[in-house]
This record gives sequence, C-alpha cells and structure tokens, in this order.
Amino acid sequence: MRKCVESMMQEHELIVQVLASLQALAEKLAAGGPVARQDVADFGRFFRDFADKCHHGKEEDRLFVKMEEAGFPHDSGPIAVMLAEHDAGRQAVRGLLEIGAGSGPLSQAESSRTIDYAGQFVPLLYAHIQKENNILYPMAQNIIPPEEFDRLDQACEAFDLEIRARLDVAALKELAAGLARRYPADPASLAVCGGCGGANVGSPRHL
Repeated sequence: MRKCVESMMQEHELIVQVLASLQALAEKLAAGGPVARQDVADFGRFFRDFADKCHHGKEEDRLFVKMEEAGFPHDSGPIAVMLAEHDAGRQAVRGLLEIGAGSGPLSQAESSRTIDYAGQFVPLLYAHIQKENNILYPMAQNIIPPEEFDRLDQACEAFDLEIRARLDVAALKELAAGLARRYPADPASLAVCGGCGGANVGSPRHL
C-alpha cells in the first residue's frame, strides 16, 4: 500500500470513530437525554477542520488531481461522485455548526435538527469512506503510474505540513478522543447497521 493511501485510511479510522460517537449523541437526544450545545459545536468543528480541511482537502487537492492526470474525468465517474458527497457532507456539518453557535440549552427544535443532520451525515460519510477504502483507493493505486505515485506521496506529505501550519491537528485528534469519551460507541456498529441509514456501501455501482 502506498504511503499516502495508508495515511488517508488511518485518517478514515479516526473519522469513523467520531461518526459513531455522533450517532450515539443523536440516539441520546432521540431518547430525551440532555446534550450540551458545546458538544454539537465540537462535532461540527472536528468534521469541518479534520475530516474536511485536513482529509478531504488532501484528496481533492492531491489524490484526485493525480487521478485526473491518469485519465479519470472530473465531472463524471468516481471523482464526481466523491466530490458531490463531500459537498453534501459539508451542508450537514454547517447545520451542526449553526446549532452549536447558539446559546443556552438546546431547544426541542434544535435537538430535532441535530438528530436530522446526524441522520443524514453519518450514513453518508460512512458509506463514502467504505467506497474510498475498498474501491477508489485500490483503483488509484492500480491506475496511477508508480513514479507519479512517488510524487503523490511527496505532495501529500507537503499538504500535511501546510495544513499543520494553519490548524492544530494534534488538538483536533484530542478533541476526537474527548468526544469518544463523552459519547462512547463501537465503530463496528456502523457497519452492522449500514451506517445507521440503510446506505448500501462498497459497491462499484455507487461509483
């Protein structure tokens, strides 16, 4: 496995853990339990800064560019699907951040919206990750020439250095650990329930 792919799959593991915790938060809200507004804000911040800026940014600015150079179209096929799913996820994360930016306890309407956003986002991103791990990344490793993948590995390392200059990645990982402690959940539960949204994952027809 190429270095940059291994790194992105490790990032996926952390993201899935936080997805499972977000699902646990939504289940707690659905059961009538109390959830701090700050927790909603923290989930939004993790997904905006780590999942999107650190991870999706690297895919879009580095991996997908190399895939296009190798012949993948930008506006159709696998890359177009991945980009569309990135955008759909951003909408849900913006919703979480908007709720988190409010004041006082969550209202009933805000709790319902949080449950809705989690219900959209968790299965979407979980299925997206399975497609990347099982289909897109292997496809990229088969299609991109070895010497170009060497350059891609270097470009991904440079991206990581650039992002660390703008974001405290270590603090984001600590935030993820804190969310997992507050909302303990087994990531395997997402696979059992298909991302808790009935999503069909890992199938080539979805690409």
